[in-house]
Amino acid sequence: MKFATIPSVRVEPELLEEVEKLLSEGESLPAFVETAVRSAVRERQNQAEFVARGLQSLARSKQTRCFVESDEVLRRLNDKLSAANTRKAAARS
Repeated sequence: MKFATIPSVRVEPELLEEVEKLLSEGESLPAFVETAVRSAVRERQNQAEFVARGLQSLARSKQTRCFVESDEVLRRLNDKLSAANTRKAAARS
């Protein structure tokens, strides 16, 4: 398999110094950069998939006219949170 190169990035010396301080034992700067790029790619993919699912859900709701009002969703979530807090407090007692 052939490999490609990520272009060099100019950064302030202070940022480079901070990065170098954070490198794990035996970790190289290129390995750190590769890990950071992979992480950013995954994050953006997840974000794009999340938005796509939301848009699909919105389109389905508009088409079927079957949806739950936001106030109702928030009320249900608040009820769940209250119940969880009650259980947590009871467990401590």
